[in-house]
Parts: sequence; C-alpha cells; structure tokens
Amino acid sequence: MTDGTGTVSAPRTPFLDRIAVPADLRGLSNADLARVAEELRAETISAVSVTGGHLGAGLGVVELTVAIHAVFNTPTDKLIWDVGHQCYPHKILTGRRDRIRTLRAGGGLSGFTKRAESPYDAFGAAHSSTSISAGLGYAVARDLGAPDVGEVVCVIGDGAMSAGMAYEALNNAGHMKERLFVILNDNEMSIAPPVGAMSSYLSRIYAGEPFQDLYAAAKGAVSLLPGPFREGAKRARDLVKAATVGGRLFEDLGFSYIGPVDGHDMEQLLSILRAVKARAHGPVLIHALTRKGKGYAPAERASDKYHGVGKFDVVTGAQAKAPSNAPAYTKVFARSLIREAEADDRIVAVTAAMPDGTGLDLFAERFPKRCFDVGIAEQHGVTFCAGMAAAGMKPFCAIYSTFLQRGYDQVVHDVAIQRLPVRFAIDRAGLVGADGPTHAGAFDVAFLANLPDFVVMAAADEAELVHMVATAAAIDDRPSAFRFPRGEGVGVEMPERGRPLEIGKGRVVLEGAGVAILSFGARLAECLKAAEALGARGIRPTIADARFAKPLDRDLILRLAAGHQALITIEEGAIGGFGSHVAQLLAEAGVFDRGLKFRSMVFPDTFIDQDSPARMYAAAGMNAEQIEAKVLDVLDIAQIGGRRA
Repeated sequence: MTDGTGTVSAPRTPFLDRIAVPADLRGLSNADLARVAEELRAETISAVSVTGGHLGAGLGVVELTVAIHAVFNTPTDKLIWDVGHQCYPHKILTGRRDRIRTLRAGGGLSGFTKRAESPYDAFGAAHSSTSISAGLGYAVARDLGAPDVGEVVCVIGDGAMSAGMAYEALNNAGHMKERLFVILNDNEMSIAPPVGAMSSYLSRIYAGEPFQDLYAAAKGAVSLLPGPFREGAKRARDLVKAATVGGRLFEDLGFSYIGPVDGHDMEQLLSILRAVKARAHGPVLIHALTRKGKGYAPAERASDKYHGVGKFDVVTGAQAKAPSNAPAYTKVFARSLIREAEADDRIVAVTAAMPDGTGLDLFAERFPKRCFDVGIAEQHGVTFCAGMAAAGMKPFCAIYSTFLQRGYDQVVHDVAIQRLPVRFAIDRAGLVGADGPTHAGAFDVAFLANLPDFVVMAAADEAELVHMVATAAAIDDRPSAFRFPRGEGVGVEMPERGRPLEIGKGRVVLEGAGVAILSFGARLAECLKAAEALGARGIRPTIADARFAKPLDRDLILRLAAGHQALITIEEGAIGGFGSHVAQLLAEAGVFDRGLKFRSMVFPDTFIDQDSPARMYAAAGMNAEQIEAKVLDVLDIAQIGGRRA
C-alpha cells in the first residue's frame, strides 16, 4: 500500500488495533478473528520489511497464532514456540506491537522468544526441537502444584520434528500421559483453498461428537479434501505409518493424533482447539498443514519462502542489499571446497539442514551425489561423518559453531577418541549481529582445543580460509576444524587455490618491539588498525597470526615472549580457548617467572545481546580502539599521553 507519494505506508488494521493483549481476542466472533489474522499478516509483512528477519515462517502460522491465543488463556496457559522463527505475529499480539519495528536491532525485540522480554514468552528458543521437552516440564510442574501454570501448548515445525530430541520428548510425554497439546506445524505441503464441505464437516464433528471419535473423524475427513490437499494429507499419514512397523507413530507413542487439518482455516482451527481443550485427558498432537510465506506473493514464489530476509520493498518484495567489496566467507569456503573436491573424489560434504547458510548448496550443484543434508540432526551428522571417515572418505562437516554445540558428545566419542579425520567447517564463528547470543560462535575453540590430537584453526581473512580448506583436506590422520566468521572478508588478494599450511605454525605479519599482539582468527584486521594508531604514538607492536590454537606454535610464542616486554592474545571466543592454552604454555615454560606481562582478550563473561556486529565487538572490547587501549594499559601509558604516576 502506498500513501500517494510512492512511499509504502503502514497497513490499515482496524480489527488488530483493538487487540492490546491476547485477552482482547477472546470476546470476538470467529469471523472477526479471521479479520484479525488478515491484518496481523499485513502488519507482520510491514514490520519485517523495515527490520529484516525471519518472515516466511511467521506468515505460515498467523491463523494458528490467533486461534491459540483466542482459545487458551495465555500467559497462564503456556505457549511454547519451536524454533522461534515464527514468533513475530505472536509478539505483535502480546503487547509488543509498538516495538515490533525494533526487531533484531540493538536494544530492540529479540528475533526469537525470550523469557526476559515478556511473560507470554514461556520458553526461549532459537535452536530447534526443544519445545516438547520444555512443555512436558511445565506440565509436570503444574501437576505437582506449580502456581500460574495452566494448559501447555507446543508449536513445533516439521523441520524441528526431524531432530531426535523431539522424539525423545514425545516418547516420555506419551509414557507419562500428561495433558499436553503439541501442534505440528507442517509447511512442507501445498494446501489448496479451504472447501466449505470440509470446514463445516469438521466443525460439526469436532463440536458435537465425543472426543474419542476425533481420530476417526480426521481419517474420514481426508476424502473430503480437494486434490492437492488430499494428496498431501495422504503423504503425511503414509510418512507417519512408515515410521513404525505396522503402527501409527504418534498413537504408538501415547498421543491422540488429530489431523491433518488446514492450518489456515480459522473455523476449523478454533473448533479443534476448543474441542481438545474441553475433552482431552492425556497428550494430544494436532497435525496442521500450513504454507510458509502464506499471503505474501513474493514469499510464496521464492524457493526459501523468505525464510530470512533483509529489509525489503513490500510492493515488489525486492530486498535491499548493500554493495559488497569482498567475498563472503561462506562462499569462499564453498568454492574452495569445490576446488578440492574436483581434485579428490573422496571428499564429501555434510550439513544439518543449512545447505544455503553453509554454502553447501553450491557444492551440491557441482557434486549432488557427494553432498548430504541430514536435517536438524547435528548429533547424527557428526557420527555419519565419522562413519564415512572410518571407511576412507574425506568428510567435511559444515555446521555453524552455535549448532555444533548440539553434537559435542559425538565429536568427542565418535570422532576424537577414534582419531577419525572428520573436517569440521565452523561457520558463524564469533559474534553474529542481529541473531544475538543464541547464534554466537563463542565456545567452539574452548571445547575443541581441549581434545587430544585435534587440529583447530581460525582464518584471519578470506585468503587464509582458502588455505585452511586445503589444509583440512590434506590432514588424513586425525580430526580437524577451521572456523570463520559471518559476513564479508576484508578484501585481501585471493589465491587461485589453497596450499596446505604447516600444521601448528603461525606467521608474523608486522615486526615491531615492546609489545606483541598474537591474534587467533578474524580480529587480525582490527589488530592492524590498532597498530597503525599506536604507531602515531611511537609504539610499534609486533603483530602475529597464530593460525592454530591446537597444536600451538610453541617456537613462535616463546620467541614473542622472549623478545617483548608484553604479550597480548586476542580471539573471538569465550575464556578457556586459545589464550588459556597460550598461558598454560608460558607458565610451564617458566616465562612468567622472568617477568613477562601477559594479557588475554576474550569475550566477557556474559551473553552479548543483539546489535550490529561492530557494536557487539565494541561491547566485547575487541575493536581496534579497545586493542589500542589494552596495549597502552599493559605498557602503563596513559591514553592522553605520558606515563602514569
């Protein structure tokens, strides 16, 4: 909608304007609730066009969101979203509409559910498949007398349902027979427009028949669906049946299964939710078919359904993208891996439901039979790679740092102990901006560098990443990992092809005196900026790039310690990583006994909230200005000039 000047104006939302909190929905008619949903979809599109973020998933659950809040007494009744990508409409309805255009910005609303933000966010989630476990915890606590806990509703996507944790929770919940409502938001299938006979039939059955007849009603109702919907429903039921031998998976796990139902039919959703709320005794799973990106044509046409978007033009759907002067690290990794795979047919690549995010979509185009997406199943993905490595293949396991945390036992037990040469390509190392602390890559250096015989590298720039891909490909006797940040490189000259680095050897980038700065990873560019500023003060530090946190370059570190008054390490990670290993080496070598001044710059002992990456690194104390200040402090030089008293 435009205002006559060509500028896109906010949508008119007279029904939504009447909703300050979910309680305001509960006196509305079904028809009015449908109008609220229409306006909520328009408001969501308008808001995300300004902020960027996860759009498609939220558009797919607009009707579900309205129906749940209209039927259940939130926040006493607990609504848990899984993963949280789809929670923007929920935030608009729960008293945060006036701040919705601050999504993912510094000081603004989180892009995910966040308990500290609102009592309506019953459980924080930005990693998948946690909702049923958390919901069961709430249900048990309720039955043990916990105050202010009523019904429990979990909304979990079909992708999140692919992870083993969801089935562990389903199994436990079915065994315990707790009253719990799980809504499976299945947006894999195309849904035809609702048909009147279908809607009225289900409304009549669900409103008038005993609860135990709901399953039979859902089975019979499939025959009334239009063709595309009927085929999707049949596929859904076939998938469920195929998951167990001769049985219905969810029923066999102890759940009453209802569905599939049209997740965009407000009448149907309201009827079903009201019926199960009134009559259910144990756990219930409602299988709702939805369309990701529903109601916004550019999203519906896009292959990713606008899962994650930048700011965009509402009318055309065109996304605003800043011009790039350097290649993105993710694409550098993908292209480098393709070059290595062209020369070695044993190289294979694995991702856990992130082919686009890890760049493996490019690898899959070139080598479709050598690229594997295992779904949201990091544990399985790691051990799958271990099996291929044991058989002589050269697997690259491409998983974001924050998601690799989910497969850590497998990294230790299945890879490291067996010394299998799985290569971990760790994207999103360090702070990631708008996605905030749930997606920050803060801990991988610490949890990998502690493992015996594990090679751990970090790329200082995009050219170094090319070399580290080649290095990992050449390591065939032990596991290895290389980490790299989100976003664009620094604009260095790129090699035609990577060359394997000498294992455990760093490099001196800038020779100086007095103080040495030893960088591990992508803060090297900031170290060089700090060195330039320090040069204006007559201080010329040595700058070195460690390249390896495991094994350490013992000779380089001891040489820097012997030749300088002070040594400072810097890394994009939490305490316990590279700097701690350097300190251990220096202590064991007796260097501190001879008076070396040592400092280690790591992330502070807190989770850093979302903001621009530059501001997040400023909060972490890792930009050039803070590095300069650290040098002045360790040399005991006041920043205004002169020596401290």
